[in-house]
Amino acid sequence: MSTDFEKRLEERVDDCSLEQLRDILINKSGKTQLTNRFRALFNLKCAAEEFETNPQTAKKATSYIAEAFGDDSELLKHEVAYVLGQTKNFECVPYLRECVLDLNQQCMVRHEAAEALGALGDKNSLDVLEQVRKEDPSLAVRETCELAIDRIKWQHSKTGSKEALQPSLYSSIDPAPPLSLEKEYQVEELQHLLNDTKKPLFERYRAMFRLRDLGTDEAALALATGFDDQSALFKHEIAYVFGQMGNPCIVPKLIEVLGRREEEPMVRHEAAEALGSIATDDVLPVLKSYLNDDVDVVRESAHVALDMYEYENSNELEYAPA
Repeated sequence: MSTDFEKRLEERVDDCSLEQLRDILINKSGKTQLTNRFRALFNLKCAAEEFETNPQTAKKATSYIAEAFGDDSELLKHEVAYVLGQTKNFECVPYLRECVLDLNQQCMVRHEAAEALGALGDKNSLDVLEQVRKEDPSLAVRETCELAIDRIKWQHSKTGSKEALQPSLYSSIDPAPPLSLEKEYQVEELQHLLNDTKKPLFERYRAMFRLRDLGTDEAALALATGFDDQSALFKHEIAYVFGQMGNPCIVPKLIEVLGRREEEPMVRHEAAEALGSIATDDVLPVLKSYLNDDVDVVRESAHVALDMYEYENSNELEYAPA
């Protein structure tokens, strides 16, 4: 079913050239809707991932994606950094390093650039990440660098290469791998580790992704206890995970988190997008109520989430046409 919230996007991104996709992404016309810019971004991502079979095209697509770091939209730039980190393409590294070091970029964007360097597993970025971990004024960015450093070191360690991990149901490269299958955990144990602030953040994230991969209502409710944490970074990742899981049992909690006016925007924005991914009938009026939110990234996320809602309730096969 359709939300009937917005007209279908007038600009089509199907069968566009890379240059046309770039023009949509950077809003060259000045009239392109944000949701269509997201679709162009995901189309360019597909091209950037072809670095082994079509390296010149992939290099060009990567540079076009990075052009959007000059945009005003914090939400779009955050998504640009995320996409670059998911491509597995090391052509993205210089753009991400430049972004994470640029204090003129919003903290949510710098955080995502640091996380993307971790997702790429770039050992040569460890010095940059260590510098930012020590010097960045944002706690969320410093925590992200800590995670990225630990992830890169884990990925290139003997331990990391030998661990037995559950094959993921999700295509994302996560900030940390789930805990190894070599030990069997009860949900209560994972919940305790998730919320143990004396443990390294990397280990707590590993518990988070192990709970995600369990996929049960019990696991989802255990994850929701993490919304009481002090770390905005931690809470935003839990909301992101709920968007992946798509479990309707967590909708009331996500609505409550989105409604926390005192909460950091990065948490509220992720809760909005998770609601758009879950896309139950009770989500629609909630998202509509945030279309005029005072916080830019929350307001934009509500628009994007409504578009995601429409997709989830349509017959489209992909969010971004390939």
